[in-house]
Amino acid sequence: MIAKESLLLRVGVLGCGPIAQFAHFDACHKGRNTELYAICDAAPDLLERMAAMHGPQKTFARFEDMLSDPQVEAVIIAVSDQFHVPLCKQALDAGKHVFVEKPLGISIEECESLRTQVHAVRAREHRVFQIGNNRRFDPGVQFAHNFVRDEIGGLIAMKAWYCDSTLRYTMTDNLQPIPITSASAVKPGGNPKADKRKYFMLTHGSHLVDSARYLGGDIESVAAKLVEKYDSYCWFISVDFKGGHVGHLDLTVPLRGDFQEGFQIYGELGSVYGRIPLPWYHKSGDVECFSVKDKQFRRVIGEDAYTYKLQLEAFASSIMHNKPQLGASIDDGTAAMRAMVAIARSVEMGGAVRLDTVTGTV
Repeated sequence: MIAKESLLLRVGVLGCGPIAQFAHFDACHKGRNTELYAICDAAPDLLERMAAMHGPQKTFARFEDMLSDPQVEAVIIAVSDQFHVPLCKQALDAGKHVFVEKPLGISIEECESLRTQVHAVRAREHRVFQIGNNRRFDPGVQFAHNFVRDEIGGLIAMKAWYCDSTLRYTMTDNLQPIPITSASAVKPGGNPKADKRKYFMLTHGSHLVDSARYLGGDIESVAAKLVEKYDSYCWFISVDFKGGHVGHLDLTVPLRGDFQEGFQIYGELGSVYGRIPLPWYHKSGDVECFSVKDKQFRRVIGEDAYTYKLQLEAFASSIMHNKPQLGASIDDGTAAMRAMVAIARSVEMGGAVRLDTVTGTV
């Protein structure tokens, strides 16, 4: 039995597509401080099916109508990447707290424009804006983050990798509900998945870059190479962090083998090694932190690792109790977009590229 708090954040979910079906509807139900108050989708058949399955108090065919409902306190924007920024702006204008799926957007310019609006709103009133980088809520990743912050001392180097698998859907098809689709669903123009360089970087690279920043700090420049062979895309990326340490990132999609996501961190007073499972298993990352202080390895075990639920609970706590924001912020999302664009420019031009010099999209 889920122990719900007495005060619940009334959430409206925009988009009844796969990520809402796989994660956000259930997370709202299971979150200790969240209520799935409303859902919204332009496809009437999909909206009807999702309403019957998940039982929100209200349904809306138009986002404007959901935003005009004063009972909707916060919105989850779970639609195609190309729609994120304009819909976030619309929700902010309506006075709502905003949770948007990663990546924040598809270009630096639109992300910077949204960032300006978010900061302007915050200067006037309490508004929370969070991006759905759910890896930050893996208990192992949080344990590593706290260890790096509090105990490891100065950083020397970091390695991180994200390797999607040719076998990924063999596993996830058994973990996720069968997605329900609609011919009336609103989709962006063209086929965003046709440009695999861009699609893989935005979809998977956004996780890798955010984890690197969350654990290793702000990135100053990158130097990347891309190999495209055997229908796979492999980015090897050298990183200079602003803290003076170095890094290496590996993004490979797909890998002939098991799904792999993880990191190694070397510091003045310790080291960290972590491997993160597919998030759909709801199992904590296998993370070990070694400290020279006691010459012991430490790890977490048995923690709640439903990261999609945990990120919404933290979002709600920031709103209702003014708790510090734990999730990725508008600044994090904009910096991640800059990192992904810099990686793309480095592949195109060769050599190192500073994040503060790039424009455009990946």
